[in-house]
Amino acid sequence: MRWLDGWSPAPEVRRDPLDPARAAALHALLAFTGSPPPDGFLPPLFSQVYFESLVDPHELGPDGHARGGLLPPIPDRRRMFAGGRLRVAAPLVFDEPASRTAAVARSEVKHGRTGELVFVTVRSELHQSGRLAAVDEQDLVYRSGPATSRPAATPASTVDGVAFRPDAIALFQFSALTANSHRIHYDLRYAQDVEGYPDLVVHGPLLVLAMAERWRSDPSRRPITELRYRLHQPVFLGERVTVTERAVAGPDGTLRASAVVNEGTSG
Repeated sequence: MRWLDGWSPAPEVRRDPLDPARAAALHALLAFTGSPPPDGFLPPLFSQVYFESLVDPHELGPDGHARGGLLPPIPDRRRMFAGGRLRVAAPLVFDEPASRTAAVARSEVKHGRTGELVFVTVRSELHQSGRLAAVDEQDLVYRSGPATSRPAATPASTVDGVAFRPDAIALFQFSALTANSHRIHYDLRYAQDVEGYPDLVVHGPLLVLAMAERWRSDPSRRPITELRYRLHQPVFLGERVTVTERAVAGPDGTLRASAVVNEGTSG
C-alpha cells in the first residue's frame, strides 16, 4: 500500500498525575459488573482514561480521529479495534506521576474480501517511580470503503453472567473519558451514511473493561497480571450484552471471558 511508504511515526510520550477521580468516573460506568471501587491503585486497563487529551478540532480528520501521529495516513480510513494484550508488572498508584510511551510496534498490509487491510499494533509502556509498571498492546485494523454487514449471530446455549445494554449516554461518557472523538460512537448519521453501520458502535475497549471488571468483582480471585483479548464483531447501541467469565483448569489460573450479544459471541 503506497500510503504507508516511509511511514514511521515517532513514539509519543505523555505524562499524567493519575487523578483518582477519572477512575471513579469510569468505575461508575462499569458498576453493573459488581466490581469494587478502585482503592489506591488503577485496576487493569483503567489507564485508558489517562494520558489522553482533546485534540484541536482543526487537526481532526473527517472520521473524528487526529491526523498524523500513530494513525496511518490512509484516505477514507475505517478504524476498527481488533484486540490486544496487557501485562502488569506493578499496578499504577493514584496521585503519583506516571508516563506512557506509545509507539507503532508493527504494521502489516493484508488482503481481505473487502480489499486491503492495514493491521497496526500500538505498544504502550507505562512507567511510574522509575520502573516499568505495565505493557499494553492494542491491535487496530484500518481499511478504506464502507463497513461490511455483521455476520448473523450463532445460536448459543443459555449464558449465565451479568447483562447490560449500552445506551447513548454511556457511549458519550466513555468517549469523553477516553478523549475518543471517533464519530461512529456518537454521530448516528455519520455511522450509518459514511461507515455503513446500522447504529452507533459500542467501544471495543468498553467491552474488554467490562470483562476484566467482572473478574475483579470476586475478591477471592487473584489480580489480573496478564490479559489477552480479541473482538470478533461490533456491538451496536441498545443491544443486550451478557458478560460472563470462567476459570480454565490449569496451574496458571487462566481466565476465559466473553461478551455475548443476542445469542452470539461478540467479544
